[in-house]
Amino acid sequence: MKAKYQPLAKYLVNYVRSAVLCLMFFATGKAIASVGLTVIAPSVTDGTITLYYPTKAPEQQIDRGRFHFNLAEQAEPVRGNGHLIIISHGSGGSPWVHADLARSMVEAGFIVAMPEHRGDNYKDDSHPGPDSWALRPAEISRTIDAVGRDPRFAPLLTLDKVGMYGMSAGGHTALSMAGGRWSPAGFMQHCEEDLVNDFNSCVGLITRLNGGMFDGLKKWLAMMIIRSRFSDTTMREHHDPRVAAVVAGVPAAADFDMASLQNPPVPLGLVTAAQDRWLVPRFHSDRVLAVCKTCEHIADLPEAGHGSLLSPLPPNLTGLVGDMLNDPPGFDRGQMSAVDKKITGFFERHLLH
Repeated sequence: MKAKYQPLAKYLVNYVRSAVLCLMFFATGKAIASVGLTVIAPSVTDGTITLYYPTKAPEQQIDRGRFHFNLAEQAEPVRGNGHLIIISHGSGGSPWVHADLARSMVEAGFIVAMPEHRGDNYKDDSHPGPDSWALRPAEISRTIDAVGRDPRFAPLLTLDKVGMYGMSAGGHTALSMAGGRWSPAGFMQHCEEDLVNDFNSCVGLITRLNGGMFDGLKKWLAMMIIRSRFSDTTMREHHDPRVAAVVAGVPAAADFDMASLQNPPVPLGLVTAAQDRWLVPRFHSDRVLAVCKTCEHIADLPEAGHGSLLSPLPPNLTGLVGDMLNDPPGFDRGQMSAVDKKITGFFERHLLH
């Protein structure tokens, strides 16, 4: 597009969006806000916190690496429903791969905060797995603290009933915030018993078993490293009374004491993907559903893979990462908007009433 037409195009986009919001207001009786974007700067202990929130400012196109969004960057926040939801990203994740879910939550009135988990994010993936899992729950609590101290958001929130969503490694964090207990030794035991059938859960996306002559060496090296690093039997648990509702999407769960998840002290919902090959369901989400007496199965996606819960999905993924995260053949990504609304609805039911 020629440069002289770009301002006109942006004006038309914003005009059309404003007209749509007005129509939604008259149809539903609810004011639908724009979605703002800002950050809380890193601290000595924690990384950047990215926030999505209701605002009256118009949205503009912004770029974040390979992602393109319409958001109101650095806009003044307005009060929504007065509640905060924390989103915990997966291993090596970013604040951009859950932007569609965040939009659904903001349009329902929530403020959404996404902490950057130390040593396990898209800028620094030096300490994934149990090393990160042990740190993440406290990072969630400190994120609530940080948002509560921020003068832009503190007057708009009541922090006695906070929601928490996590996907993949973030799902492990979600289960911890819902009362689950786990240990590094539990992770080791799972890998000793099911290394071949859940290989990438145990080793990440460094390599894979392919039936070749080096598979035996890969398995030996994997177990040697796992046994040397993850033999600690100390149970990890974390309690934050402010967290009042939790959703775990395709969670890493094989290392949990399942008894601790039979009767979670807060409402716990799950989103599952039957074609997940990174965290094979029968070792992870299916085990939680089998024991949890009060869990709500928010969405069961029989044709979805692990990365189907990323929305937007990072484009042009190749190699092992692409194999694990790209949508399986036949999966309809269009259904994820409805899944986002179901997740948002879960939090509305349990936080607003």
